[in-house]
Amino acid sequence: MIELVQVTKRYGDLLAVNALDLQVREGEIIGIVGHNGAGKSTTLKMIAGLIAPTSGVVRVLGCDMAKESTTAKRDMGYLPEENPLYENMTAREYLTFFSELYGLPKTKTRARIDELLGSLNLREKDKLTGEFSKGMKRKVAIARALLHDPRLLILDEPNAGLDPLTSFFIINYLKTLKSQGKTIVLSAHNLFHVEYICDRVAIIKNGRLIVCSTMDAIRASLGNREFQVIFRADAPLKGDRRDGNYVFRSSDVGAMALVLGQI
Repeated sequence: MIELVQVTKRYGDLLAVNALDLQVREGEIIGIVGHNGAGKSTTLKMIAGLIAPTSGVVRVLGCDMAKESTTAKRDMGYLPEENPLYENMTAREYLTFFSELYGLPKTKTRARIDELLGSLNLREKDKLTGEFSKGMKRKVAIARALLHDPRLLILDEPNAGLDPLTSFFIINYLKTLKSQGKTIVLSAHNLFHVEYICDRVAIIKNGRLIVCSTMDAIRASLGNREFQVIFRADAPLKGDRRDGNYVFRSSDVGAMALVLGQI
């Protein structure tokens, strides 16, 4: 489905992506994670054919993106991290406009738009997008990426900055798309969401691929780690004490989060 072979991208003296090898299989969801500036967005843009690598080969849907990017883009949906809408249009008008750019048959456009708006729970479809919340705007942008029913979705931080309910709705929606046979490549910072949705995770640091595997395999390679929190509390609590402080140890990050939430 996707193959990157020794892909490097330079912006002047800045090495954004460094000799990256990555394969994505059809029908899987793969998450790309890393610190800000690690090269996640640059990698996604090269997969989407928006920028060309300085060196290396990018193949998507059987196409060499240096020669056949137009062919690949016909079956690809791309969602950038920042995605301003035409705020003087309603959601329906906005999606209709893009359906014409995609060359979709007018006889099927309305039904397709109704299907997407319904599945994304966008009830205020006739309200101007400039009056939408950030979460609603993100849903419209996702609907636009799905208008032409692509096999491949490339999503840059699809739920960044959204409230927890909307964020989790979108993550579950992506799981539904996978069940429909879509292949999804996404970047994310929320590791809980990555673990919840992704078949494999690619960790990038300073433009280099550190590892690409399942979360279970990544954990196994790191071995067991124990976390420790030392804190004070006004009310008496159960637990170990040291020098008047409470001490909590666990190798379970979820258990640690619960304790921190109670302090």
